[in-house]
Amino acid sequence: MFSKKVAYAIRCLVYLAERDEPVLIREISEVTGIPHPYLAKIVNELTRKNFVTSQRGIGGGITLAKNSELITLCEICIAFDDPFLQQRCLVGMPDCSDETGCVFHPFWSKQKEKITKFLSANTIDKIAKARRKSKKA
Repeated sequence: MFSKKVAYAIRCLVYLAERDEPVLIREISEVTGIPHPYLAKIVNELTRKNFVTSQRGIGGGITLAKNSELITLCEICIAFDDPFLQQRCLVGMPDCSDETGCVFHPFWSKQKEKITKFLSANTIDKIAKARRKSKKA
């Protein structure tokens, strides 16, 4: 499971991928159910990390900084330091590594590799397209 911050960032980016114009943070908050103050902080980070661009004034709002086909879930996890991709021991052993792994290390290393591949193969665009398809059904 993603951290709340990563899950909210993904929801925000998917919402933006479904739009062709700048969107206000308040609108995203209302539609997605993400608390406005928390979303504003996430959007600030997304802007600093070049996922979105921000435009002030009339007709302003936020838009994706690059094509949604190029934004992978893995990239978002890395940007927000999500625990999914951190090199931590499954049971919290401080000295667990490839050289001195705990009993769970071989299993967990393989699972993390699979998760990383899966997250790298899936984009904001894929999620947005799947949402559009499910709304039509």
